Amino acid sequence: MITVGIRSKFFGATQVLGDISFTVAGGETVAVLGPSGVGKSTLLRIVAGIDTDFDGRVDRPENMAIVFQEPTLLRWRSVLDNLMVVHPGLGRDRAMAALERVGLASKGADFPGQLSLGQQRRLALARAFMGRPEGLIMDEAFVSLDPALAKTMFDLTRSLIAETQPATLLVTHDIAEAEALATRILSLSGSPATLSEHTSA
Repeated sequence: MITVGIRSKFFGATQVLGDISFTVAGGETVAVLGPSGVGKSTLLRIVAGIDTDFDGRVDRPENMAIVFQEPTLLRWRSVLDNLMVVHPGLGRDRAMAALERVGLASKGADFPGQLSLGQQRRLALARAFMGRPEGLIMDEAFVSLDPALAKTMFDLTRSLIAETQPATLLVTHDIAEAEALATRILSLSGSPATLSEHTSA
């Protein structure tokens, strides 16, 4: 389970986040909706443990995975090595199985620069799910993709979440995406931003 209890987050003298409290149970997918610049990515960075400069407390599983807007791959490492450097204890066979699961079985020896954007995104998903995370954070993971590729990535992500059952927190500006993927939807709004249960118009 992910348990979030943020009292405040400031950038300098500006308070970005107010009182934010929620939990994400194992197997649950919680989506956070909100306009650009409201603080969605800031919230995710706090939940992920990347940003520790805030007032409050976050409890998260040790085995966490993050899928960023950009694939954030190691360009100087092969596709296979991009998996194994993150999960060295899982071995080559598990890494190859993870590549096969996302349709990249023939790309193990290639480098990220040789992959299309869609293939890079699939590699990022394989890296996130290979270690069977207990907690998963996704930051606008389908942004900047054409509709056909976005649907492919969305279907693959939904399948991997169903198989792995992590406590999943995702941010998106797309209500249809949130409704299709999440078991619960929260809205981030205001200044400083706070969370509320999303209600359909």
